Amino acid sequence: MNLLLKSAKIIDSHNGKLHSKKRDILIKNGVIDKIAVEIAPENKTETVSLTNLHISPGWFDSGVSFGEPGFEERETIANGLQTAAKSGFTDIVLNPNTHPVPDSGSDIVFLRNAGKGHLTDLHPLGALTVKAEGNDLAELYDMKNTGAVGFYDFKHPIENANLLKIALQYVSNFGGLAYSFPMDTSVAGKGNVNEGESSVRLGLKGIPALAEELRIVRDLFILEYTEGKLHIPTISTAGSVKLIADAKKKGLDVSCSVAVHNLFYSDSELKEFDAAYKVLPPLRTKKDMDALTEGLRDGIVDFVTSDHIPMNIEKKEMEFENAAFGSIGLESAFGSLNRIFGMETAIGLLTKGRERYGLKLAQIKEGEPADLTLFDPDAEYRFDQGDITSSSKNSMFLGAKLKGRVYGIINNGQILI
Repeated sequence: MNLLLKSAKIIDSHNGKLHSKKRDILIKNGVIDKIAVEIAPENKTETVSLTNLHISPGWFDSGVSFGEPGFEERETIANGLQTAAKSGFTDIVLNPNTHPVPDSGSDIVFLRNAGKGHLTDLHPLGALTVKAEGNDLAELYDMKNTGAVGFYDFKHPIENANLLKIALQYVSNFGGLAYSFPMDTSVAGKGNVNEGESSVRLGLKGIPALAEELRIVRDLFILEYTEGKLHIPTISTAGSVKLIADAKKKGLDVSCSVAVHNLFYSDSELKEFDAAYKVLPPLRTKKDMDALTEGLRDGIVDFVTSDHIPMNIEKKEMEFENAAFGSIGLESAFGSLNRIFGMETAIGLLTKGRERYGLKLAQIKEGEPADLTLFDPDAEYRFDQGDITSSSKNSMFLGAKLKGRVYGIINNGQILI
């Protein structure tokens, strides 16, 4: 693959010489060969010239769900990776949200093999416990050796505190990353939405912020005791931001993420019983949104995730209380983050996170593999069904005014535009 990108504005705050500069970029056999103000096309070189073309290091998402194996009707790995590529992501971490859940080395091998040959690289998580049931640790060391980048009982809290303690101690022997979903089920009960004005108005059972924060307090105490390495996915409250800030001041090895939809929408969006807005953790208050946004700016919240969860239509189009949690989010991630933060901060957030998983950082530099996202940050539009490439269409962003469109990606010696 020989490509020449013409007049591409480079957005890479870690590259002082090229950041915000327009350059031609010649790519030969998947490697950046030359970066210059003007490069003449060569024979057998495809020229790419696009309106308002911007490029950045390839984007990364730490929390994506598909369906395969077990729920292929929701999303296959092949179509999910194609969706990720069209959405600008060159690397995704795959949640263990399948049937059966990946809890052995052979399961991780299956997922990695299924991801081979695609533009977007797939990095699987393994379950922390057998069948994600929270009773016995899974084959963590074997999964690490076969390519698992972390261990997570997807959206299932670890109720047994001693089990989390043992997990953190065990994975520290081989540099593993343990997850703990932040929810105390005894407090959350059968809640569906944030406990507050919206839950009272709609007559729905609420999940108080206390349910999340109480579990984070426990997990941080266990982390301090074990001196382990912990990731807390998709936090949603102002109190959680403060707790994690205090833990980081202590020097604890903790990271956290926030779902894009918890930055874009508050629980006031729940004017009617629309299950498109039913997610876990739930949409919270404007105060929580502001705290999460500032937490990202300050580096307390480590990175954002689309928290992309495809769900077949019959699981969403039913009574709110019985509908499944989850929204797809890959296709709307850039447009919503760009609307909230502006281009440079949005790109900074979308390129963060690889180092936590021991993955190679993407660089725009001569001699480096071409791992690039191509986009127009200024296009404004209303997100609709035509913007969805996922097999499932359960997006809470339908009708939202977004800013910024993705042209495609270059990765693994391939291009998708």
